[in-house]
Amino acid sequence: MSDQNLQTIHRLYEAMAARDAAVIADCFADDVSIYQTPELPWGGDRHGHDGVLNFFLTILEHIQSRVEHDVIYAAGDHVVQRGRTKGTTTRGDVTFDVAETHLFELRDGKIIRFEVYIDTPAMLDALERAQA
Repeated sequence: MSDQNLQTIHRLYEAMAARDAAVIADCFADDVSIYQTPELPWGGDRHGHDGVLNFFLTILEHIQSRVEHDVIYAAGDHVVQRGRTKGTTTRGDVTFDVAETHLFELRDGKIIRFEVYIDTPAMLDALERAQA
């Protein structure tokens, strides 16, 4: 199962880079839940495919970024990715390079839980500088 889970996560990151909404949605189970700190404009708890769509669309309202991986590994039904998100804010073109960790839980090759942890103070700083 770990190989299938890793394949799903690699497929997700490829689809995110290509901005392929259909493939992104296909990686997630219907009952998926997403969490990121509510301190960020796109943060909070989201549920289901509508929540996935809302999460990613809200991110795109604020930043354009790409994820660069340091490591991705399987741990049972979970996959952990650690790396950096790099890009610019949509307003003010402020660049950022922020440490991040993604934690996925999968069932039958689909993501059922996606937790996003980033260096929140650094991201908030970039967003605030973009407002100035």
